[in-house]
Amino acid sequence: MKSFVNRIAMVLLGACSLVAAQAHEFKAGKLEIHHPWARATPTGASTGAVYLKINNAGDQADTLLGASNPALAERIEIHNHVNDQGVMRMRQVDQVPVPAKGSALLAPGGFHIMLINLKKPLPQGANLPLTLRFAKAGQVKVEIKVEPVDVDAAGLHAGH
Repeated sequence: MKSFVNRIAMVLLGACSLVAAQAHEFKAGKLEIHHPWARATPTGASTGAVYLKINNAGDQADTLLGASNPALAERIEIHNHVNDQGVMRMRQVDQVPVPAKGSALLAPGGFHIMLINLKKPLPQGANLPLTLRFAKAGQVKVEIKVEPVDVDAAGLHAGH
């Protein structure tokens, strides 16, 4: 009987690990970073972009100030798309506000983390380290999941 219970416990533990791995979330205090991801890049690409959602369950706002991983790209900046007299342009910004009891979405067509002068292509299926820097939460290590080029971006953060 004890052996049977141990096997059931191992199966349940494995199932919980699988669910956690699929969830792809990272926590820092009251912040939850949901599914950091990038699209796969072809050989020779010099740039990439990272997207994610930040939920803040706290009573105080926080601010995303930047990101780093020198092995991934020469420069990593926060960018936003802005409407400049009817033309959408990408601009570097210093921060992304994360309101108290709210969220910030970094998604195609809006805020994103720009990877400039990639050291190597972003291969589909890879998990790549990135350190996010917040004003209050400090440094938070996450893993970027490299998704297929044709991924449904809207579906990645649905319900979170």
